[in-house]
Amino acid sequence: MDFNGRDAWGYIYPSLFILFGIKWMIDRMKHRGGSYAWGSFFFIFGSLLLLDRFDIITFTFGDVFKLWPLLIIYFGFQFIGNSFKPKVIIQKKGNHEEVIDAEYSNSSFFTVGNHEFNKPNWKVEPTTIKTLAGDFYYDFSKAYIPEKEIPITVNALAGDVHILIPENIEFQIKASVKAGDIDIVGQTVDGINRSLSYVTPNYDTATRKLNFTLKLKAGSIRVDLV
Repeated sequence: MDFNGRDAWGYIYPSLFILFGIKWMIDRMKHRGGSYAWGSFFFIFGSLLLLDRFDIITFTFGDVFKLWPLLIIYFGFQFIGNSFKPKVIIQKKGNHEEVIDAEYSNSSFFTVGNHEFNKPNWKVEPTTIKTLAGDFYYDFSKAYIPEKEIPITVNALAGDVHILIPENIEFQIKASVKAGDIDIVGQTVDGINRSLSYVTPNYDTATRKLNFTLKLKAGSIRVDLV
């Protein structure tokens, strides 16, 4: 078979699409930017082009428009996530509660989006997050944690929760999933209607401590010590 530079490029650029798609999805999982939506789109697009090159299916670059259902789904999720922010309640002293993004508070549970708390010296405050679906990433090793008990509640229909906690911070966790798995510092459960509680030995006497309530209908909860 006569294999020239043009033929080689026909195999190279679909492979690049696949590699970039995988990279974006991995970056998203590692909370380094990236995108599940665009990563999966380019992975699928590149894979179809490569299958065409091996004469398994017929699919050319111009056939990208045949993937319009995927584009509609991706743009739909992006629109929902950008248009309706979740209600985040910051609980102050006493019975007063300050609502952030109150403009969208009536639709707070019908949102999709990711929540990352990993900026250097971010301040930990009593917080309640309710959302339809999304991934939650907390890195308390980078946080400023005041000397008090701080309740943090996450309630979602579907998603993944990943929490990193320094070994010198006392904490308590009550986690539950209707379907999924829970891993709290090595203690694990999985299946249907599963729950797991964990409290550090010196939690009751500590002045600086975190109190988590994590509820998912479907998904995964993981807590690691760092």
